[in-house]
Amino acid sequence: MARPRFIGWLLVLATLLAYLPLLRNGFVNFDDPDYVTGNQMVLQGLTWKGIGWAFESWHASNWHPLTWISHMADCEVFRLNPAGHHLVNLLFHAANVWLLFVLWLRSTGFLWPSVLVAALFAWHPLHVESVAWVSERKDVLSTFFELLALLTYVRWVKSGSGGIWRRGYWLAVVFFALGLMAKPMVVTLPFVLLLLDFWPLRRFDPPGGAPGAFRLSTLKQRVLEKWPFFLLSLASCIITILAQRAEAIVPLAKYSLGLRLENVVIAYAAYLCKTVWPLPLAVFYPLLVPGWPAVALAAALLLALSVLVWRWAGSQPCLAVGWLWFLGTLVPVIGLLQVGDQALADRYTYFPLVGIFLAAAFGTKDLVEHFRIPHWLPAAAAVLVLVGCVIGSEFQLRWWRSSEALFSHALAVTPDNATVRLNLGEAYQEENRAAAALTEYRRALKLDPGCFEAYNNIGRLLNDEGKPAEALEYCRTAVALNSRSSPSHNGLGMVLAELGRFDEALSQFAEAERLDAGDAAPRFQSGRALLKLGRQAEALTQFRAALRLAPDSFGMVIYIARVLAADPAPQARNGAEALALAQQAARLAGLQQPVVLDTLAMAWAETGRFDEAADLARQALALALASGAQEDATNMQQRLELYQKHEPARLPAP
Repeated sequence: MARPRFIGWLLVLATLLAYLPLLRNGFVNFDDPDYVTGNQMVLQGLTWKGIGWAFESWHASNWHPLTWISHMADCEVFRLNPAGHHLVNLLFHAANVWLLFVLWLRSTGFLWPSVLVAALFAWHPLHVESVAWVSERKDVLSTFFELLALLTYVRWVKSGSGGIWRRGYWLAVVFFALGLMAKPMVVTLPFVLLLLDFWPLRRFDPPGGAPGAFRLSTLKQRVLEKWPFFLLSLASCIITILAQRAEAIVPLAKYSLGLRLENVVIAYAAYLCKTVWPLPLAVFYPLLVPGWPAVALAAALLLALSVLVWRWAGSQPCLAVGWLWFLGTLVPVIGLLQVGDQALADRYTYFPLVGIFLAAAFGTKDLVEHFRIPHWLPAAAAVLVLVGCVIGSEFQLRWWRSSEALFSHALAVTPDNATVRLNLGEAYQEENRAAAALTEYRRALKLDPGCFEAYNNIGRLLNDEGKPAEALEYCRTAVALNSRSSPSHNGLGMVLAELGRFDEALSQFAEAERLDAGDAAPRFQSGRALLKLGRQAEALTQFRAALRLAPDSFGMVIYIARVLAADPAPQARNGAEALALAQQAARLAGLQQPVVLDTLAMAWAETGRFDEAADLARQALALALASGAQEDATNMQQRLELYQKHEPARLPAP
C-alpha cells in the first residue's frame, strides 16, 4: 500500500502546484456578491444567527446550508482576503482527487487506471471553473461528500455480511445527506451506486454464474436496498423546486419544450467535444436556437456512442458504466427544467466527467491487454494528454484573475452574449469607467431588450453622474420588466429621492424591503430620504435596522456615524453612538483613510473631547492634502478650527 499512497500524495501535490496561480486571483462580480462579498449574513462569519439563516434561507434560489456555512467559516478566518477563499476551494479539489484515486483503487484493484482517472479529474481544463470560482464552493464541497459516500458504500459492500443495518451503510447515507446540503445536483447518487453494483462491484452477477449476467430480480433487490438514498433524493428534489420556482426556473413561455430537448442533445455533445478539446471555454454560454444540422449531428454522435457501448457492455462493462455515469449525473442540470439562460456550463461537468475518464482509463487497460499493446505506448499517450490538460488549465486560470479579464475573454468566445456584456459593464462600473460600462449595458439591451438589470444599471449610473431626470425612465423600465426585483425598486427610489420626490421614493424603498427583507440597502436609503424630510427619529430607526442587517458595510457605517455626530438637528445626534460607529469604521478600513479620521474627530467633538478631535482632524487633513483632495482638505481645516475653539462640527444632511 506504500506505493499507491505515495502516488496518491504525488497527485495531490501536483494538483496544488498546478492551481497555485489561483491564489493571486480576486473575487468576480458574477455570483460572488450573492455568495460572499455582498452577502451580509456571510460576511459576519460564523454566528448562531447565520447558521440558522443557512438552514432556513432559499437565498440565491437554492437550499444548500453547508455551502453557506463554509463561506461563513472562510469570512470568519480570512475576512475578504480572496486568497483564503480560493485556497479552501483548492484544498477541497485536492481532497477530491485523493478520494477519487482511492475509490477506484479499492473498487478495482488496478493502480494505473485509477491514477489516470484521478489525474484527468484533477487537471482537466473543464474543471477550472469549479475550483477557480469562489461561488462554486458548492461543486467541490458536494463532490467531497459524494465521494466519501461512494467510498463508504464500497467498503460496506466489500465487508460482506450484515445487510443495510451495518454502520457503514448508514454512514454512506449521512455523507449523501451532507452532499445534498452542499448542492442538490448530487441527487443522482443512488443511480451511481447501482452502476457501481454492476461494475466494478459485480453485485448483479448470480452466484456461480457468468460475469455480467443480469437478472431483473437482482435489480429489484439492489434498488430496494437503497431506499434511504432514494428518499433523500426525492426530498432534495422537492426542496430545490420550491426554492427555485419563484425566480430561477424559466417558464415554458420563454424556452419551449422543443427548444429544451434540442438543447439537451446539443449540450451532451458539446460536453463531449469540450472534454476532448477543451479550449476555448467561457463562463457563460447563452441558450440560442440551434440549427437542425447541429441537432442532427449531435443526436447521431450520441446514438452511435450508445450503440457501441451497448454492444461492448458484456465484455467491457467499464464503458457502459462510464457512459451511463456521464449521461445520468448530468440530468439535473441538462436543461429539461431550465434554470437561468445558459445552454450549458463547464462547472456542471465536475462530477459527471468522472464517467468519461473511467471509461477511457479502464477501457484502454482492457484494450492494451486484449491486443497485447506495449505498455510504453499508452503510458506515453497518457503523459501527453495530462501535460496538455495542465497547460490548458494554466491557460484557463488566467481569465479568472478579475471580472474584466473573465468577461472580456467570454465575450471573445461568445460575442452575442447579453449576460456577459452586462457583467463586463458592471466590472467597468466598479473601476469607475462609466463610459465603457454604459456602452456594454446598451449592447446588452440590443441583444436582450428584456434585460431589466441593464436598465437598472444604466439608471443608477446616470444618477451617479448627476442626471437623475435622464435616469428615471431607465429605472421605471427596469421595474416594469421585473416588478419582483428588489434592486430595481431600490434604484428607482434613489433616483426619485435625487429628484426631490421623497414620498414616491419612500414607497419604492418600502417595496424593495418587502421583496427582500434581508437587504439593508432599502432601509438605508429610506433613512436618507427621511432625513431630507426632517423626520430624524424615523430616519434613525431605519439606519439602525440597516446596520443590524449589514454591520460590516463600511459605506453605511461611515455615513450614519457622520449623521449621528454632526447633523444640524439635535434629535438626530448621538455622540456615543457616533463614536462607536466611527471606531467600527476604523476597524473595517483602517486609520489611513482621511474620511475615517475625519469622522472619528467629529464623533469625539460631539462627546466633548475636543483635544482628541483636533488631533485626529490634523491627521485627516495631512492625509487629504497628501492625496490631492483639496476640497476635502478645505472642509477638514474648517472643522479643525471649530475643534480648537471647543465647538463641534455641523454638517447638512449628506
